[in-house]
Amino acid sequence: MSDYTLHNYFRSTTSLRVRAALNMKGLDYDYVSYALLNNDHKSEAYLKLNPQGLVPALVTKDEAVLTQSMAILEYLDEEHPKPPLLPEDMLGRARVRALAYIIAVDIHPINNLRILKYLETEFGADADAKKSWFHEWAHHGMEALESRLVDEPKTGVFCHGDTPTMADICLYAQMFNNQRFGMDMSAYPTIMGIFRECECLPAFADAAPLNQPDTPS
Repeated sequence: MSDYTLHNYFRSTTSLRVRAALNMKGLDYDYVSYALLNNDHKSEAYLKLNPQGLVPALVTKDEAVLTQSMAILEYLDEEHPKPPLLPEDMLGRARVRALAYIIAVDIHPINNLRILKYLETEFGADADAKKSWFHEWAHHGMEALESRLVDEPKTGVFCHGDTPTMADICLYAQMFNNQRFGMDMSAYPTIMGIFRECECLPAFADAAPLNQPDTPS
């Protein structure tokens, strides 16, 4: 039996973040899938696990339940320090968190499935309107992220130096949503370069949506 059980969904980018971190740390985990479009995550059983009814949730071998992907990443980095998801120095850690939060705090929460569903059911937003909404807020974040990555000397092959961190995990995951909504990423060459570097890492590639057991055939 694995030390962890990950309750998640193949296309959930927050789930992808945790999968990538578990892979980077070399940790085995049991994979439990929920079809979000079928509201599996709203079942009584899952709501007992996570009252928010959101994925992912990570359960430890001691049956502790961890929720919120960024909190899970921090836990994994403290419990399994090697390889690190955050730099050793305080300023470096602050920078990596800030870059990660551009995506995890400012882009993703207003563009996730429940927000887009609400726009549809309450305001009659069609597919084009939802796409326009997604592009508006994703471009705001991508522009800021690209600017920081270009202007700040701590940027290397990855967002911070030459080894992947929490910021790269968030960047990599967000790119799948950007692709799904047909975003033109030509204005963000630095982001795209880092994404391509992440794609070459087995820990990241193995976490990608199309490589999960619940991916539709």
